[in-house]
Amino acid sequence: MYNYRCEYCDGTGRPKRVNREAFKHRDGFVIMKDITTGVCGKCGNRYYSADILRRVEAITSGQAPADAEERVVVGHLA
Repeated sequence: MYNYRCEYCDGTGRPKRVNREAFKHRDGFVIMKDITTGVCGKCGNRYYSADILRRVEAITSGQAPADAEERVVVGHLA
């Protein structure tokens, strides 16, 4: 699924297992745990499979339950 040329540089996207990855979606965030993403070895750009993105959409739309909710601290620059 990965191991292809990065769209931003001449690096290669390689699979990487990550413990937590945050996704911005509409008005909020979803944190996916223990997933494999593609990461460019040169510039660090991230690539996600369609399965991961569909799961994020299902959670944010209420079609699939979230495993848990976490409190997020929000601030602004005064």
